Amino acid sequence: MVNVSNIALSYGGRNLYRNGSFIIRPQDKIGLVGPNGSGKTSLFRILSGEEKADDGTVTIPSNFVIGYFSQDVGEMSGHSALEEAQLGAGKAFELGKKLTKLEHDMCDPDLDPDKMDEVMEQYGKVQMEYQDLGGYDLETNAKTILTGLGIGESRWNEPVESFSGGWKMRIALAKILLLNPDLLLIDEPTNHLDIETIIWLEEWLREFKGSILMTSHDREFMTRLCNRTLEVAPGSITLYSGDYDFYMAERVIRREQLIASKRKQDAMLAKEEEFIAKFAARASHAAQVQSRVKTIEKIERIVIPPEPKVMKLQLPQIKRGGDIVVALENLGKEYILGDGSTHPVFSGITGTVNRLDKIAVTGVNGAGKSTLLKIINNLTEPTEGSSTVGPSTEIGYFSQYSSDVLKPENTIFEEVSSILPNETVGYVRNLLGSFLFSGDDIDKPISVLSGGEKSRVMLACLLSQPYNFIILDEPTNHLDIASREVLLDALKEFKGTVMIVSHDRYFLRHFITRVFEVDHGKLNIYEGDYDYYESKKASV
Repeated sequence: MVNVSNIALSYGGRNLYRNGSFIIRPQDKIGLVGPNGSGKTSLFRILSGEEKADDGTVTIPSNFVIGYFSQDVGEMSGHSALEEAQLGAGKAFELGKKLTKLEHDMCDPDLDPDKMDEVMEQYGKVQMEYQDLGGYDLETNAKTILTGLGIGESRWNEPVESFSGGWKMRIALAKILLLNPDLLLIDEPTNHLDIETIIWLEEWLREFKGSILMTSHDREFMTRLCNRTLEVAPGSITLYSGDYDFYMAERVIRREQLIASKRKQDAMLAKEEEFIAKFAARASHAAQVQSRVKTIEKIERIVIPPEPKVMKLQLPQIKRGGDIVVALENLGKEYILGDGSTHPVFSGITGTVNRLDKIAVTGVNGAGKSTLLKIINNLTEPTEGSSTVGPSTEIGYFSQYSSDVLKPENTIFEEVSSILPNETVGYVRNLLGSFLFSGDDIDKPISVLSGGEKSRVMLACLLSQPYNFIILDEPTNHLDIASREVLLDALKEFKGTVMIVSHDRYFLRHFITRVFEVDHGKLNIYEGDYDYYESKKASV
């Protein structure tokens, strides 16, 4: 059990929290929530020992193992993916290497007999400890976890340097899972994962015997796993005895109760201050006045924390397009590799996107989802077949790599103004305000923005224009839950057509009307919502 008592932390004169207390019990699965900048990552670092609180205590049992997965994976080099994953097992991995060395020593024909006895005795001790730590299952478990995270046998022996940032995140996650700690601290584990991998991770964490404290922008992932919710809000840490849905409802109730308590306190203070002001000059009431002054000085004033800011989206009016938005006919795509060979992505894809469709494009990583969207948007040519855009169709496209087209030297205001050259300064400022950029923020250069801020800039550029067909490739990456739900509400109200790739099941479940699944080079079309698609997949 981990006991956190009255911790306080501040940065640059700003109190992140004070008097923060909570307990992490054995097998607890707790969702950590709060607005960006509230101190969630700092709390992870305090619990992992990487940072110290300004005040308060954190009590952790002796020999208690804590594993911390953060977005900063650090340097990886000098090992294969399989070896790097096994490094996460810590002592077990080191003991495995020690056993290998001792085995090599025992095979040395020139080893002195007395030394041989010493080596064999040491080997027995190391072997017993290695076995107790599950060392003989280490490689098998590492392979199982890597496979579950989408890194198959063909890549186990590849050097970690050859993996992209997103795949290195998966290896880093594998290391923490292989550690099998008493407490698992996980910061945004679903970033860079496709839905199939998220489902595998969800099942693994559900069976995990230790405790979990995690933060995630994937509402369904967190709700399905976590039975308690810890909120880090400006100035406070509050524990809720239920999942995220319970937290959202209970938070409203508690806020209403706090507002009522403040009103009551304000009325009481006003009455006391009125008495003090009325009788302050009367000697006959001096003792009463002083008593009441001391009483109200000791009262801790109730403060209503500000509501976190969320995006406010109002999509522009759009022109009505034709009933057929896109017609796909025997569409195929293959890439020519560096050695001259070809890599087929898909072939024979035939289907129609109709006006007002809200289509989820699904499939495992590498299936060709993004390639299909690029062909429809005329960003790459098909190898065979055709993709025909219907009349009066105006396409807006958001790529998960859209931020790469932002000019780093531009300010936020300059970047959005360049997209909307005919709009007034006031209009652009109001637009940016609805995407949480206000005041001096709009003068920040693109180069210093976080991933979430860049996504909001790109969404501002896209959704401010009257496109009647919006193509979205992972638009929810880097967006927090509140911003995702604002975007979701906007897309539900959108009077045009949408095609979207997203690994957020909650997001898809609430507005999708059809599903296009790219599966082993073919297209499967499901004429129903996302729940219908999942039920059909489960019955196969």
